[in-house]
Amino acid sequence: MHIAIAGAGLLGRLLAWQLARAGHAVEVFDLAPGPQLRGATGWTAAGMLSPVSELECADANVYQLGLRSLQLWPELLAGLPAVPAAPFAGEDGGPLRPVDLRAQGSLLLAHRGDEGAAARVVDLLADKAPAGHAPRRVDLQELATLEPDIRGPAHAWLLEGEGQIDTWQAMAALALGAQAAGARFHWGRRVERAEPGALHTDQGVVRADWVFDVRGTGARPQLAVRGVRGEIVHLHAPGLRLNRPLRLLHPRHRVYIVPRAGDRVLVGASEIESEDRSPISLRTSVELMAAAHSVLPALAEARVVFTDTNLRPALPDNLPVLHTQPGLTQVNGLFRHGWLIGPALVEQALAALGESTPSETSA
Repeated sequence: MHIAIAGAGLLGRLLAWQLARAGHAVEVFDLAPGPQLRGATGWTAAGMLSPVSELECADANVYQLGLRSLQLWPELLAGLPAVPAAPFAGEDGGPLRPVDLRAQGSLLLAHRGDEGAAARVVDLLADKAPAGHAPRRVDLQELATLEPDIRGPAHAWLLEGEGQIDTWQAMAALALGAQAAGARFHWGRRVERAEPGALHTDQGVVRADWVFDVRGTGARPQLAVRGVRGEIVHLHAPGLRLNRPLRLLHPRHRVYIVPRAGDRVLVGASEIESEDRSPISLRTSVELMAAAHSVLPALAEARVVFTDTNLRPALPDNLPVLHTQPGLTQVNGLFRHGWLIGPALVEQALAALGESTPSETSA
């Protein structure tokens, strides 16, 4: 089949790679000038694979999609090329490495005095999670064994089985893998409308046997999708020992701290109902870094090397939608769950074409 994909973010790259590997003629259209320019929301994400943690703002469907994606990610990454560790602006990417994927669980943390706010979140997760998947309370001695550099929090809970993925590495590897499999990327092309069997672009109409529309906020006005601003800070912290993602439960916000290869740490949390793409605010910078330092004192000498902002595509209910009709599949509204549920949504989208999952293909 001739497949046209509108959007080269996470979903577009997952689709392009799997469809091209299956032998289809794949073309991808995106407004970004090139594959490494971080326009898509997938670049500005922590890559936390946390189905239980996300139950705070998600439903059972997102939870099940997250569990399925945790199964799919190792199989998907096994077929991708090695890429450099994602460099900061102006830095050498270093040696080629497989995409960093970890599943050592995640930790919820709370300071003394924040017990009430933390208990509301932990109780909510315990109520919504299936039996055996609720957060498990860990004492400070066990916490010190799990994460020796954590200092300060008085309360901690472990969410076993959760994980993380290096989003920069994965975005680069997916584009390279798709191109190697024969997919053609058309950069700097705006898709104005998607319909069954056709993409209307700023340079004319592209006809195809099937169209996938995964443009995020670019799908307006066809979908009632809005952008929700997110802001993150990248730190370089040589010597810091951190094995798994952390979430600090605070009365006003949730701060997440995620380790990455190369002594890097990503700190983020902000979720602002605004479509402002301007640089990170002073308030967010101060709050995020102060919160991170309050649980990891070793970050005191970390260097702020990169900050970023982007817009998460969200529908009115903040839940994803997958709509298929003959010749057209639309996937959107992944909100803050893109890396958590992306592979499972792509699996469902490909089912309309009769495509196999990676495990079925290998069998």
